[in-house]
Amino acid sequence: MSTLKSLLAKPFAKYIVSKTQQWSNNPLKTQEKVFKSLIKSAVNTKFGTDHHFEDIHNFEDFANRVPVRDYEDLKPYIDKAVAGSQDILWKGKPKYFAKTSGTTSGAKYIPITKDSMPFHINAARDAILHYVNETGNTRFINGKMIFLQGSPILETKNGIQLGRLSGIVAHYVPKYLQKNRLPSLKTNCIEDWEMKVSAIVDETINENMTVISGIPSWIQMYFEKLIERQQKPVGEIFKNFELFIFGGVNFEPYKAKFQKLIGRNVDSIELFPASEGFFAYQDKQSEKGMLLLLNSGIFYEFIKADEFYSEAPKRLTISEVELNVNYVMIISSNAGLWAYNVGDTIQFTSLKPYRIIVSGRIKHFISAFGEHVIGKEVEQAIQEASERHNVQISEFTVAPQINPDVGLPYHEWFVEFEKTPSNIDVFITDLDHSLQEQNSYYKDLIVGKVLTKLKLTIIKRNGFQDYMKSVGKLGGQNKLPRLSNDRNIADALYRLQLTK
Repeated sequence: MSTLKSLLAKPFAKYIVSKTQQWSNNPLKTQEKVFKSLIKSAVNTKFGTDHHFEDIHNFEDFANRVPVRDYEDLKPYIDKAVAGSQDILWKGKPKYFAKTSGTTSGAKYIPITKDSMPFHINAARDAILHYVNETGNTRFINGKMIFLQGSPILETKNGIQLGRLSGIVAHYVPKYLQKNRLPSLKTNCIEDWEMKVSAIVDETINENMTVISGIPSWIQMYFEKLIERQQKPVGEIFKNFELFIFGGVNFEPYKAKFQKLIGRNVDSIELFPASEGFFAYQDKQSEKGMLLLLNSGIFYEFIKADEFYSEAPKRLTISEVELNVNYVMIISSNAGLWAYNVGDTIQFTSLKPYRIIVSGRIKHFISAFGEHVIGKEVEQAIQEASERHNVQISEFTVAPQINPDVGLPYHEWFVEFEKTPSNIDVFITDLDHSLQEQNSYYKDLIVGKVLTKLKLTIIKRNGFQDYMKSVGKLGGQNKLPRLSNDRNIADALYRLQLTK
């Protein structure tokens, strides 16, 4: 039975898609307009005066005056804004600070302004409306929806509210969705992730859930608890579950596991949100990649990943990018981030319109011997091997072993299997072969006997959850690195395996 909401969704979806096409069909003009607006808006800020924004007339001027920075480099300005000073990175004061866990400086405070906030909200809505326009499906609108997210409780610091991005966004759920939305505010405020997921199961298990959204690893935990309780697949528990919305990690390694947990096919929409901005969403079910949002108050630059750490890497605009090249994404935004290294690497799957996939993190790679193996390569390798051997994995990560007790160095894979391969040795050979096929440097090191074939360590059930819990990163928006250039995670996993 159709409701007013589902009847109105189709014309609204058509309108939003037509608006999207206007800017996506004119990408260079759109980015030029965003660039000029950003410079003009920030010309009188502390950052703008320090970098002579009044003399910036084009991208070349900007690149000459504003170096690429990461959080640590921008921190002196952010600290001033956090202390309550006005007109530092953007006009006025930030509306919020999205608090994230930094690796080198403790908590990181990413500014969100009244100009940037609407784009965080509207992008997720528009992704769903593109799906509605393409498929004609509006049935899910009448059911219950859930987004596994951080606590919506916000602190106040010098007159500015701060919290996790997902917690901030929770305050902006449109009124017409409030009745459909779960979990309750009380449950959403539970800090302990395991308690929270159990409470969410209690609240949702007898509801008509049609949309489920969140980071795959934590949705997996929710699904497993549901199945444990009901002893049947999620698709049977929620007969009208039709749409899975996810972001934050590549879904491919989880795909087989989720199909088993759900027990049937469910449509999905991929998003690329971050505290620094909402960068892309899947606009077509039939196309690979997500539409890069060029009209959302963000000006994009790209640096080839293999040149990133060189002396003076070339900074490219959207007009200069190529397909299937690994780029570090650099942004300048109406939140007051300038030539900011988000840390993600992307590849373009289409240039008309501009669609991307997330290929990994610039700091998450293995290059102990110059191989520069990236996230996308290990994810594809384990996906291919898992499909060939008809196994499912729960989670995995990879680290180099530079000084083994005997023999040559190697890459060590830590894998938690849902279903273990019947022949683990052949699985390892296929996994290694797949990685060699994707990365010629790695292959040369194997052939040249600098490295030996990878070794695989099987992690006990829930071993990765135990690890994330041990480092205080269980749940929320936290993600396990797919690979590291050191042994920190590897050593912690070994310690936990021995103590459990």
